[in-house]
Amino acid sequence: MLYDSHAHLDDEQLYQQLPEVLEQARDAGVKYINTIGCDWRSSLMAVRLAEKFQGEVFAAIGVHPHEATSLDEQMIERLHELALSKYTVAWGEIGLDYHYDYSPRPIQQQAFRQQIYAAKLAGLPLIIHDREAHEDTLKIIREEKGGINGGVWHCFSGSWEMAKECMRLGFHISFAGPLTFNNACKLTEVASNVPLDMVLVETDSPYLSPQPLRGKTNQPSNVYFVAKKLSEIRKITIEEIAAITTNNALNLFNIKSNNNFQSSS
Repeated sequence: MLYDSHAHLDDEQLYQQLPEVLEQARDAGVKYINTIGCDWRSSLMAVRLAEKFQGEVFAAIGVHPHEATSLDEQMIERLHELALSKYTVAWGEIGLDYHYDYSPRPIQQQAFRQQIYAAKLAGLPLIIHDREAHEDTLKIIREEKGGINGGVWHCFSGSWEMAKECMRLGFHISFAGPLTFNNACKLTEVASNVPLDMVLVETDSPYLSPQPLRGKTNQPSNVYFVAKKLSEIRKITIEEIAAITTNNALNLFNIKSNNNFQSSS
């Protein structure tokens, strides 16, 4: 039983064949999937998909740093309404992206702070996007006490020293396809040392396909390859990794029991 803690089911590459994508995920042992909001449209879609596939798909809502210029007070209010849905389990993905700088950095930082505050009001954990912005991302989380409801450092790309600081601030470490890459020495060190009760797995599908499928569209079923690599690094069975990471996700996202939902899929 696996939990893909980060996927973009609204993306056209997945959404056009969503029944097949979900069926393949089930066949691969993926019982739970978080579908992630990056702007208003995808956040609304995340909640709608979680409502449609109750107990299997869960929603995260928020504005990605690429879209930070679109965030205003009206949108924060609308997102907060989505946050009240019983199908919403996290606020994200939010954070900073200094690789592309699609939004000016001061605006990214302001949007990040605004959403941390909104998530705290909603009582939701955070899903953090951090690309080439480690120092500022950590600084803002410290200043805004962003880890008060916990959270996850999505597709972690930092060092072991950074991972220790993220965990100290209350964040789980999530591994995606890059853990399976041949040059993943730094990530392998992190994966070898992170306490197992602080680990999650994800696909970030349709992006970042794992090593056996690089160049192809990623999908939630492929979280199996991430879990398998993690099990090899930790020298335990994939069944143990699946059980541990699923339990971690259920606890972090406050999903007490799948019996609270009735799937309509």
